[in-house]
Amino acid sequence: MAHDLVPVRRALLSVSDKTDLVPFARALADRAVEIVSTGGTARALNDAGIPVRPVEDLTGFPEMMGGRVKTLHPKVHAALLARRDLPEHTDAMRQHAVEPIDLVCVNLYPFESTIAGEGVTRDEAVEQIDIGGPTMIRSGAKNADWVAVVTAARQYDRVVNELAANDGATSWALRAQLASAAFARTAEYDAAISAYLSRVSPVAFPQTLRLTYTKVDDLRYGENPHQHAALYRDPASAGPSIVNARQLAGKDLSYNNILDAGAALELVKALRRMDESRPGACVVKHTNPCGAAIGDNAPEAITRAIAGDPLASYGGILALNTRLTASAAEAVCSGGAFFEVLVAPEFDDDAASMLSERWKNARLLAVGEHAPSGARKLEHRSIVGGVLVQDRDTKAPDPDSWTHAAGPSPSTESLRDAAFLVACVRALSSNAIAIGGRTTDAPRAVRLFGAGAGQMDRLASARIAADKAREAMRDCALPIAASDAFFPFPDGAEVLIDAGARLIVHPGGSRRDQETFDLCDARGVTCLTTGARHFRH
Repeated sequence: MAHDLVPVRRALLSVSDKTDLVPFARALADRAVEIVSTGGTARALNDAGIPVRPVEDLTGFPEMMGGRVKTLHPKVHAALLARRDLPEHTDAMRQHAVEPIDLVCVNLYPFESTIAGEGVTRDEAVEQIDIGGPTMIRSGAKNADWVAVVTAARQYDRVVNELAANDGATSWALRAQLASAAFARTAEYDAAISAYLSRVSPVAFPQTLRLTYTKVDDLRYGENPHQHAALYRDPASAGPSIVNARQLAGKDLSYNNILDAGAALELVKALRRMDESRPGACVVKHTNPCGAAIGDNAPEAITRAIAGDPLASYGGILALNTRLTASAAEAVCSGGAFFEVLVAPEFDDDAASMLSERWKNARLLAVGEHAPSGARKLEHRSIVGGVLVQDRDTKAPDPDSWTHAAGPSPSTESLRDAAFLVACVRALSSNAIAIGGRTTDAPRAVRLFGAGAGQMDRLASARIAADKAREAMRDCALPIAASDAFFPFPDGAEVLIDAGARLIVHPGGSRRDQETFDLCDARGVTCLTTGARHFRH
């Protein structure tokens, strides 16, 4: 039976994050609360002049195995789990000299931040899996009738204020709320561990799929104003992402902002993997790139990306895969462009100020530097009644594995440019065609000229891409067209050739491939097949 007010006479403190620990412990000590503590926490309190009783004095058993075993002891867990209203429990406490613990303050080993670091090994991650901490949290939270469980520094002030208001006691309402938060924290922690271990495991698709995400925020609405929405974080996520980005300026992100910014970030990350020495930029609208480029410097990449489709770029999302400097910000602000969101690993202060002055509501998202991960990446798509799971399509274009199927032999430079277009077409909604290359006014920058995406037939996508790219192709010595899947008939390739394409790259695999190859031979157009389809629904 729950008691409303329970005096706090003994507290066990064992924390990894020592933020605000000393003032919290001092507030307890000032109320004559006996503080029991472990390892580094005890040292921090001793250094601050706060009396501490070592946990081994309570248990009669020393810490061992480098701290792996210190609180896993009956005198700790009996002290947390004992119901003080049951004679059986109180008799057992007296018989075994168990001293009750009224408050336990634990935050856990930094597993999540550890796996977010670059180059972390599995052994290093496993060493940061807390065992004693979650066990104490769960023991105390189960016995919330008698024990207050504190799991975060943000809870300290409320606990101290309640002790002051209740003459050193905690209320049932507070203990119940802390217990709920405690179980939520251990669930989040376990989910992060489970997700990480599944990603580094050779078994990608377990028999039972458990997905646990923590809510970041409620959103104003979903894709449309009549839909409710919220954003959740994968607790095991690591590396640059929109969910984990630092927002430096602008309004709150909308559902559509987040989707589009995520698509833009994935494309510039792919461009970085293709060319680590030169910056890449893209502009995304409705999750599809309407402009993308790789240049010798960030201003050039940005300018060329915007030029891909200036009309569609207006109100879109701009992403850059290198630090956004003042000169890059000048390129963003030039002309009549407007962007809802700007994404980059980092923003220089003067660049952020310039962008915010130009568009006060524009969201500036710093996502951090790209850190390659060896972990398998899965994506989940909800459908009515279930969920689909697959590997994310991160297959990099590999010109060395392609087949020269027709037309003149490609140069090394044209193969690199074709690989860039394959990366772009992979980011488009199927059916997808991307056209691009280098123009005479910027011969070292490869960019997207135009794209057709999301059509029910490939011929329509080819026509749309050709129409958008036609003007830029006139100023390009070798316009290149990429398709995300094979041409079922040669008519799509014919539209692209008629528009000016001189190199076509596609997966191949159609029963009518030879008709497309014959067309390219007859028109003097290079045709390459990749053997890799890139549908994106």
